[in-house]
Amino acid sequence: MKVKVAINGYGTIGKRVADAVSLQDDMEVVGVTKTRPTVEALHARERGYPLYAAKEEAIEGFENAGMKIEGALEDLLQRADVVVDCSPGKVGATYKPLYEKAGVKAIFQGGEKHEVAGVSFNAYANYEEAWGRRFVRVVSCNTTALVRSLYPLKKEVGVEEVQAVMIRRAADPWDSSKGPINAIEPSLKLPSHHGPDVQTVIPDLNIYTVAVKVPTTIMHLHSIIVKLPKEVGEEEILSLWERYPRISFVSGALGVKSTAKVMEMARDMLRPRGDMYETIIWRDAVKIVNRTLYYFQAVHQESDVVPENIDAIRSMFEMADKEESIRKTDKTLGVGWTLS
Repeated sequence: MKVKVAINGYGTIGKRVADAVSLQDDMEVVGVTKTRPTVEALHARERGYPLYAAKEEAIEGFENAGMKIEGALEDLLQRADVVVDCSPGKVGATYKPLYEKAGVKAIFQGGEKHEVAGVSFNAYANYEEAWGRRFVRVVSCNTTALVRSLYPLKKEVGVEEVQAVMIRRAADPWDSSKGPINAIEPSLKLPSHHGPDVQTVIPDLNIYTVAVKVPTTIMHLHSIIVKLPKEVGEEEILSLWERYPRISFVSGALGVKSTAKVMEMARDMLRPRGDMYETIIWRDAVKIVNRTLYYFQAVHQESDVVPENIDAIRSMFEMADKEESIRKTDKTLGVGWTLS
């Protein structure tokens, strides 16, 4: 039996999760929702996903546009075992009573607070915490990337303290309504929320973060400084990360000196939508001085949480252990490569 998955919100994350679910042999997409008739709604139908209105009152808009739909979200929930909520940040929590009423499990995204689910998820760090749970929150793109590189360090080497700067893209590539256009905008809430969000997954990690927003739409970039409890060589750190396929390496010596080049690589790899699921670390910028590790990592905000959503489903339905789920997800998505 395949787990029946509904996607509430067929947007930036939702359409990617839907496609990833469709690649799995143990789950299937039973429907997706949109709030209004858009080109993405047409694309959903072209991909064979049953289309539903996110709200009952939105049905008329679809009908007036001549777009066939199967019903409203409430109807979709009757067909589903789990709903992956990919609605805009802070909106997902408003749907929770509806999911509870329908008796379905639900996965929320990082735009919601930890409390909406009680479990914040990363496949590497706490896969087992989602085991059999009814509600789970997959953490944000930035938090996912931070946990991916910091969890192995903490587990294998130890971490005394982390200081990280989040250099954040201003908007997704499709979004022409947001800025800044010609400015660098610091987040004046210090420390930023990213550190506490990491602690929802790794509670005892001593981490402090700040953030700035820059006029690019391509990727986030993290500048990370980690105080280690003992002397460790750079090659030992690199070898450690190499055991985790959702971390991949690039090299400035080979001409990969920017996030733009990283995304060009994704296109050259013929990745769907040019996605980069992996957290990207510059191999030749990993340095250790006086037990202090310095490194940069790039984060594709549109896609890096997609593998985590798939693994969260398997954990919630007790379908596979951590290693098996990660292996299956990575194989279907083509995750795991290194450009030395």
